[in-house]
Amino acid sequence: MVGSFPLTSLPTKSRFGISSRLLFALPPLIFLSVFFIWPVATIVVRGLRGSNGWDLSAFGDVVGDPSMRRVAWFTLWESVASTVLCLLVGIPGAALFARYRFPGKRLLWSALLVPFVLPTVVVGVAMLGIYGPGGVSGLTLSGTIWAILIAHVFFNYAVVVRTVGSAWSTISPTSEDAARMLGAGSWQVFRRVTLPLLRSAIASAASIVFLFSFTSFGIVLILGGLRQRTIEVEIYEQTARYLHLDVAAALTLIQLIAVVVILILFSRSQDRRSVSFEQHSATSTERVPSGFPQRLFVSVNLAFMAALLAAPLVVLLVRSFSTPQGWGLDFYRSLGDTRGGSTSFVAPIDALWNSLMFAVGATVIAVVLGSCASWAIAGTDLVRASTRWTRWADVALMIPLGTSAVTVGFGFLITFDESPMNLRSSLWLVPLAQAIVALPFVVRLLVPALRSIDSRMREAAALLGASPRRVWTTVDLPIVSRALAAAAGFAFAVSLGEFGATVFLARPDRPTLPVAIYRALGRPGAQNFGQAMALSTMLMVLTIGVLVMVDRLRTPGSAEF
Repeated sequence: MVGSFPLTSLPTKSRFGISSRLLFALPPLIFLSVFFIWPVATIVVRGLRGSNGWDLSAFGDVVGDPSMRRVAWFTLWESVASTVLCLLVGIPGAALFARYRFPGKRLLWSALLVPFVLPTVVVGVAMLGIYGPGGVSGLTLSGTIWAILIAHVFFNYAVVVRTVGSAWSTISPTSEDAARMLGAGSWQVFRRVTLPLLRSAIASAASIVFLFSFTSFGIVLILGGLRQRTIEVEIYEQTARYLHLDVAAALTLIQLIAVVVILILFSRSQDRRSVSFEQHSATSTERVPSGFPQRLFVSVNLAFMAALLAAPLVVLLVRSFSTPQGWGLDFYRSLGDTRGGSTSFVAPIDALWNSLMFAVGATVIAVVLGSCASWAIAGTDLVRASTRWTRWADVALMIPLGTSAVTVGFGFLITFDESPMNLRSSLWLVPLAQAIVALPFVVRLLVPALRSIDSRMREAAALLGASPRRVWTTVDLPIVSRALAAAAGFAFAVSLGEFGATVFLARPDRPTLPVAIYRALGRPGAQNFGQAMALSTMLMVLTIGVLVMVDRLRTPGSAEF
């Protein structure tokens, strides 16, 4: 989902002054200040400031509580374990796409993103179909660390393969072949020749995987049971179940500080590890596998991808049609029933229309603000200022993804419950929260497209008397239109599956699909579980459809996430 912005193709100094770029930056900055910083600050203040002033004893209680230390330690080590596992299984997959040509490669490259953009609730339900009670594998792993690790690898596998694979495919195999001719083995070639060139891409992928594992909520909530708890789940429990705002605020600050430190360290690490090399087109570096070892390598990787990625989705689809009376559409037919087994007396199928409505609103907000932010980031004029601006913008826009979505949702409730912005009963509350999550993805896709524009085209239009607005409509917009449409599609898919904040904000009569799935899983009975499977299948199919459209619209050479 979101590495750092490329620092190449910086625009030259032009008549468009840096002040005009800052004007474009104001709307997204104001939006993040009002709908992200303000809610998070409000919940922290409410939790840590009492009638007698600030009370920071909650930090001491959290640090001194053995159960909280256990939660923090579990969050850290499961994130590290998830990251290591993803790298171990993802780097061979990256080598497969970077070096070999095989039938269906382009289709499989697109399909890799399906698990990544699927809602975490759907991923949890899919894993329950395999490793839960009565799962097809015969193993009951729900409630164990293994279920969480497998789900995290399933969810983040595409991050490693696509991020590292994209960089690897531009490295000429000539130096690798030369090392082999000098007697180096495969491991030596990788360690001494290829790995130094891939360190930046590997660090980028590792930081993203670690970040998403560190802030994992839906997967741990569904698969972790009562024993496996992360900081994110603990924040949810302390706010929703116990109303311990002081403890939740302390945990939120601890998590936020950890995320900011991780992002800053990653940004500096990427600068240190970046290595310049001559890049080649991906088609010139791939070859048809020859010989038994290469064909075996391709076959093993394809089989692993089928087992890891396709099996859970297929099981999810099959179990949605498997009813107590046999194969049929009973679970799907019951989605229109508002009586027993439904979600808060609302027909589960209504959650589909709610999700679509909210996702459209969030997409409009994210695309408009993301376009402004991208224009400001990609259009700064001084190279030094642009580099500094990009680095800090990268960190700032990643922070919402690394902050507890539960905190954002709960912060919305207590912040916008009174004047001057009473939005508690407004339907815009959910789209606004979803737009915060989708905004970084929009910027990530648009900035490289804007930087690919030859600045001389803008200069020529300006010399002919075109105003900045006319330059944007006649030069920039036609070039980035495909990237803009792809960004809108990706924002729609992300908003469609957002769960952490929406579970707080969605009204009982307006549940979204992820909320309806979670509520159905919380009710006993085969009918409710079947409804959850059917709803998850619908959400999966809808997400895949949006993803296929996004991949077709994506411009060559654009960012992978």
